[in-house]
Amino acid sequence: MKPAYTTDPNHPGEKRLPGLRWLPNRFRHMLISTIGEFVGTFLFLFFAFAATQVANTSPSDIDDPASTSTLLYIALAFGFSLAVNVWIFYRISGGQFNPAVTIALALVGAIGWLKAGVLIIAQILGGIAAAGLTSALMPGDLKVRTRLSEGTSVTRGLFIEMFLTAELIFCIFMLAAEKHKATFLAPIGIGLALFIAELAGVFYTGGSLNPARSFGPDVILRTFDSYHWIYWVGPILGAILAVVLYRLIKFLEYETANPGADSDGREERYIKSPSEEEIRRDNTSHPLQTFSTAPYQSAAVQRTDGADEYELSPPFQPINKPSQYRRSTSSRLESTNTTDNTTVIGNSYSLPSIPSQPLPAYGGDGHHSIIDHPNDRPRAQHRPSSIPMHSRSRSRHSQYEEATDRSFRNAPSTESGSS
Repeated sequence: MKPAYTTDPNHPGEKRLPGLRWLPNRFRHMLISTIGEFVGTFLFLFFAFAATQVANTSPSDIDDPASTSTLLYIALAFGFSLAVNVWIFYRISGGQFNPAVTIALALVGAIGWLKAGVLIIAQILGGIAAAGLTSALMPGDLKVRTRLSEGTSVTRGLFIEMFLTAELIFCIFMLAAEKHKATFLAPIGIGLALFIAELAGVFYTGGSLNPARSFGPDVILRTFDSYHWIYWVGPILGAILAVVLYRLIKFLEYETANPGADSDGREERYIKSPSEEEIRRDNTSHPLQTFSTAPYQSAAVQRTDGADEYELSPPFQPINKPSQYRRSTSSRLESTNTTDNTTVIGNSYSLPSIPSQPLPAYGGDGHHSIIDHPNDRPRAQHRPSSIPMHSRSRSRHSQYEEATDRSFRNAPSTESGSS
């Protein structure tokens, strides 16, 4: 059954449930993000904890809990659980699930500090709930705590947590915070980043990278090691390191270093600019055979009145702005053999000449404008008209052709001679 939405009197045009009419938008958004972070952190850590519990109590690995198969199992569990749940909650709360990530986003100004504090509390509570449910459902003692391995000092553990967390958070910055064509695939990259970090860190520190991940099981077991603080300080230092690197590359304008990396070859700004000699269509230094046999560029997307216009153009024709004027054909050349308005004399070719008078055209607002040369404006995309030739009213020797740009469909018709 669809909810009965009502119009919000404080915000005309917006609709909300009758029971939420009294709730301010700012508080409502905060509530949604808080619920999303609590539920998302709970689901992420519950499935990761459950898989870790299975790996650490498997009969085949009782004598060797640090076997590579166990480590791989745990790393896969955390990586895939994060990827799936980030994808679910990305549009709800951002899918942070980690106090270190939230602090990093607050440091770069992506979220406010008040919201960051509320989300961190929700994440910690979600981690405690996930550890509690895992302990209640799984038989045996809870075996998902993070602790240092034998031979790993506290200092080493601190820096391991710092660098692994920095790698994860920098991946989040570049894949999720920085918008690009593959932003919708960011959860996969973030999950893979946690996967490789867990592969490197599970054996030595337990692979926390997340204060909520380490704090929840210790609360349920009521056991805190003397070095528990490294699972807070290490990820926070990693967040600061990632922020410094992110700020540095933003300050240096990293977008200009490799501008075509995020291109599919169809953006107009990446099309190779023609030389000055190639810009004019009436340049007789180019033989007609070069024009007719030159390969066409890939389709270039141009914006025309909000619609995507795919236009194939020869490599010597610049594509720099949307079509705004009607295209006109040059005056017919008198000859006995004419092909595409080009005179063929023996084995030589002659391109159309420039009209003696400037040709009128209609701009986007329907007014006249004078164009000194028909090639000094972008080309419009032409398609065969569905109107039969015998029903058209344009003159047989008209100097104008029809354009399909939406801006000119309601403009006065040049073919009928109206002004």
